[in-house]
Amino acid sequence: MITKFKNIIKAFLSASNEKNIFLSGSSHLSLARNNYDKVKSLEEVDFKIFSQFGEDGIIDFLLYRLNIIKPKFLEIGIGDYRECNTRYIYEKNSCKGMVIDRNKNLEKKVSKVVKLWRGDLTIIEEEVTSKNILDIINKNNFDKNLDLFSLDIDGNDYWVLKVLPEKFSNIAILEYNALFGPNLEITTPNTKNFDRAKYHYSHLCYGASLKAHIKLMKKKKFIFIGTNLACNNAFFINEDQVSKLDIKLPDTEDLKKYTKSYIRDSRSIDGKLNYLSYKEKIKTIDNCEVVDVSQTEHKNIFLKDLLNKN
Repeated sequence: MITKFKNIIKAFLSASNEKNIFLSGSSHLSLARNNYDKVKSLEEVDFKIFSQFGEDGIIDFLLYRLNIIKPKFLEIGIGDYRECNTRYIYEKNSCKGMVIDRNKNLEKKVSKVVKLWRGDLTIIEEEVTSKNILDIINKNNFDKNLDLFSLDIDGNDYWVLKVLPEKFSNIAILEYNALFGPNLEITTPNTKNFDRAKYHYSHLCYGASLKAHIKLMKKKKFIFIGTNLACNNAFFINEDQVSKLDIKLPDTEDLKKYTKSYIRDSRSIDGKLNYLSYKEKIKTIDNCEVVDVSQTEHKNIFLKDLLNKN
């Protein structure tokens, strides 16, 4: 009985805390919108509510400038939906969206975080791959009129993105691996059931470089407009919409600013955080195999061999 009572109190306090986060975050964004016409870079609007870092503020700015009131969204890689890129806009706008993750019992977990009656949220429990993504979005009618797309699966992101059509969304948010630096066009191999913890114990060798995403998105008619302050999520706009932003576009020939990540989430071989420096992190994974997607023929190559060339 005592344990049950403690759990009830814990749940109540958690719900109250998240309500306060929502209200205070909404208040901040309401005030921030008064200055959106003066914003010249995404760093100015970086602000966290339910996103992992400052993506909520950037998303609010972009939706406001594009005059999108009820965004239709698709987010791939959400965990339990407690901390992700679309939770705030779903709760605020009661809109239509789809979220996908291989997390077991996903719908049950999401239903504990948000009220599913508040909007039209499709929940798909599945591992997204380059082979099934088109079938998933077509089957669920998310292949057209998408306002916001977010991809964060810690692995095959580049390969999933590669099969999507041109101009598949108005806004796209893509996680990238800042550790891969500003110059390399690389990604981890297109591997079934990719798991960053199993690919390398450090959790550091995953996903694609920022330059690889920028080059690929350019082919799909998207413009790179910046990143969050944490330097792990890149933002892109459909080329048809970019004129509405009136911001200074990044220099895609000099990406050093956007790959200076100070996040120290590396693990030791026994799975504990070890807070490595940048040089230590690179040394730890230099024997990992990656794919140089700047080459016509894609072959696995050791990261250290590419670093030596650069």
